Amino acid sequence: MNMQVSGVVAPPRPKTLSEMKLALPMMRDILIKSMFRTNLTEAAAIAKVICLPINVTQELIDIARSQLLLEATGTLSASSGSEMGYQLTDAGRNRANEALSQSEYYGAMPVPLSVYHEQIKRQSIRNIQVTRDQLTGAMGHLILPPALIGNLGPAVSSGRSILMYGPPGNGKSSISNGIRDAMGDKIYVPRAVEYSGQIISVYDPIVHSQAEADEQDPNSLRRTTGMFDTRYVRCERPTVITGGELSLDMLDLVYNPVARTYQAPLQMKSTGGIFIVDDLGRQAEPPQALVNRWIVPLEENKDILALQSGEKFEVPFDTLVIFSTNFHPNAIFDQAALRRIFYKIKIDGPSQSDFLKIFSLVARKKKMPLDEGTLLHLLNNLYPTIDNVYANYQPVFLIDQMIAICEFEGIPYQMTPELMDRAWANMFVKDEDIVR
Repeated sequence: MNMQVSGVVAPPRPKTLSEMKLALPMMRDILIKSMFRTNLTEAAAIAKVICLPINVTQELIDIARSQLLLEATGTLSASSGSEMGYQLTDAGRNRANEALSQSEYYGAMPVPLSVYHEQIKRQSIRNIQVTRDQLTGAMGHLILPPALIGNLGPAVSSGRSILMYGPPGNGKSSISNGIRDAMGDKIYVPRAVEYSGQIISVYDPIVHSQAEADEQDPNSLRRTTGMFDTRYVRCERPTVITGGELSLDMLDLVYNPVARTYQAPLQMKSTGGIFIVDDLGRQAEPPQALVNRWIVPLEENKDILALQSGEKFEVPFDTLVIFSTNFHPNAIFDQAALRRIFYKIKIDGPSQSDFLKIFSLVARKKKMPLDEGTLLHLLNNLYPTIDNVYANYQPVFLIDQMIAICEFEGIPYQMTPELMDRAWANMFVKDEDIVR
């Protein structure tokens, strides 16, 4: 029976070894490598390390015993209960060393890629229906044009690609983070997946935020915690954010020649969540080349990866990709690429009234008293020098500059035309020739 938590159907626990859909020699080798590396001897402790139910672990132990790789040591002391102990035989230690020379991987039993594919369907990003209230709630701290939420909502709910473009400093990154926060539910990320006998690590504590266990009603007759397949980790929907450092090789499997295992690429780690390509156009790779790499995944919901041997295989692509750029789309993409990005949303700078709202909110938060004369000086004398182009980052920049001056001079926080002029001078660099 499938268990459902927070709207997502959890991966069911395997009940028998035959349900694992993994080659028996691989499972046996992971068992004995794990025992060799951890020195564990009891089935319950071993089960926890290889992330299988105790009865399935016991099946595996019995097979290893029948092959004379393990032997029973009898029950341990009374303090540790009556659980049987096991240890590697000489043949078992030899096999463990041989297996470790082929792959250093031990611990959690991997999930076959085909089985993981089924879990992706249960928790697909395209199953999410984000409401206006959820999106507004997640972005309540942002001052946004009224039409923007209406444009973002259908784009997010579709789970398809989004291109946000517009002048820098207007909250494209903050909006991307707000989209992530609006999703809210939890998914299951495999610790590792298996394809063609190769192990690919997926769960990454840097990318994946493990969810806290659900509170249980102590009077409940049925408890759900721990009832799902513990080869997975229950996590917040992941968000991978890349910027100018993104290169095409970061989207390939990473092979560790020492451990002889693979690390999933960034887009695979973001499965079920969001992949944000920030500052598109600042990467070493041209934007067109980056988008060309995404054409198959964006159109067909699958990605193509390659093993060290050159063998290529398909993995599900279930990610909301958000491209964010300060360039006009026509300047960095051809029309074929633009056609494949489903939603194009322009993020403009704020109007003067929205700018003043943002300025007031930031000043209140930072305990900077507002001064009407200084604001008039800012609007009437300073902004006309840049054609009255407002940006969302500017209030924070200007107020932080004035705070820094006040703290250095040892005076109370205050807003004066003279302090505003000094802050403004640091926001822009005057064009001039430098004599060298």
